[in-house]
Amino acid sequence: MKHMKGASDARLVEAVIKGIQEVKGREVIHMDLRGIANTVCGHFVICHGDSDTQVEAIARSVLDTVRRTTGEKPWHTEGERNSEWVLIDYVDVVVHIFHRDKRGYYALEDLWGDAIRTRYENVA
Repeated sequence: MKHMKGASDARLVEAVIKGIQEVKGREVIHMDLRGIANTVCGHFVICHGDSDTQVEAIARSVLDTVRRTTGEKPWHTEGERNSEWVLIDYVDVVVHIFHRDKRGYYALEDLWGDAIRTRYENVA
């Protein structure tokens, strides 16, 4: 799999967010980690769903939208079975889809306080 940089990262982040919004993922945040030392990737996209079914639907939508618009497939995914926290790893862009009840518990947003954040409005 090719390693993505620059404009292709932006295109991938855009496709991930579109996939989340298509199934009304909540409180979508893009965290740009490129300016922070010792991070595992350049971008996190974090959101949550209000039920197990919605978490599963968000993950499916992200995978389908990214594949359809960029041709990219994830390097790794995990958490699909329990639907509390699904992680989709596209190497430089990592997507975290939480069940609403688990997002605050793990508080990923708090771990990288220096990251540049972009928040997206909830889709009605």
